[in-house]
Amino acid sequence: MTSCSLLISTYNWPDALELCLKSVLLQSTMPGEIIICDDGSTAETAKVVADFTKVSPVPVVHVWQEDKSFRLAMIRNKGFVVATGRYIIQADGDLIFHQHFIRDHLRFAKPGYFTTGSRVLLSLQTTQALFKNQSLDIQEHSKNNKNFFNSLYVPALHEFFASRYKNSGKNLYYVKGCNMAFWKEDLLKVNGYNEDFTGWGKEDSEIAIRLINAGIQKRFLKFGGICYHLFHKEATREMEKKNTEMMIDAQRNKLVRAINGMDRPK
Repeated sequence: MTSCSLLISTYNWPDALELCLKSVLLQSTMPGEIIICDDGSTAETAKVVADFTKVSPVPVVHVWQEDKSFRLAMIRNKGFVVATGRYIIQADGDLIFHQHFIRDHLRFAKPGYFTTGSRVLLSLQTTQALFKNQSLDIQEHSKNNKNFFNSLYVPALHEFFASRYKNSGKNLYYVKGCNMAFWKEDLLKVNGYNEDFTGWGKEDSEIAIRLINAGIQKRFLKFGGICYHLFHKEATREMEKKNTEMMIDAQRNKLVRAINGMDRPK
C-alpha cells in the first residue's frame, strides 16, 4: 500500500480526541504517521497527544497554532505541509473510526481522484455513554443515532457507488471534511485550503471545487471508511455568508490555486 498520513484536526475537546486516538490504535491497517492539527488548544490536549505518542506504533506529529478563533483551513494546511505520506487521509478529533477506516481509504485510493466519505451522527445519549464507560463499543451503547445506513459496511459495493453516489448535479461538490482523502501532489497543485476561510463552513466544498477545476475527480467511499461523530453543539454560523460567497466565486471563476494556501509563510 502507498505511504499514508492520517491528519486529525482538533480544538479543545481532549476527551473526544482521546477516544478518537484509541480507535486509531485498533485499526487493521495503521497509517505511516499521525498528524494532530491543533487549532490552538490548551495544555490538556497537548497532554493527550503526548500520552498517545508514547504508545503509538507510528510517529505522531503535533502541529499547533495560536488560538485566533476558528482557523481550520490554516491548521489543515500546516498539517499538509509537514505530512510525509504520498496519500493524506483527513479526519476530525471528534470521531471514532471503524476498525477498517484506514484500510478502506487506502484500497479505495486512485490516481487522479480525491475521496470523500460520510459519517454516522451519534446521539447525545450514545456519546455520554461512551464517555462514561470510556468505551469504543458503539453498538453496545447505541441509542437514537442518526444516519443508520452510513453505518453499513459492504466492501463489495465500494466501487459500484464510487462515481454514482452524490457525484453529479447539485451534489457534485458535496463532501464531508471530516472524512476526506487526497494525494499530496494534488493538494500541492491547488495549494491546499484557502486560508481566507475562517469560522464554520464551506472550506471543504471550496477545495473540492478547485480540485475538480484542476481535473481531479471525486470518488465517494460509500459503505466503507466509516466514522462515528460524537455529539456536540453546532459551531456558530456567523461566517457562513462570507464563506459561501468565496465558495461560489471559486466555482464561477473556475479557480484552481488558492492565493493564500499551503505555500503561505507559516
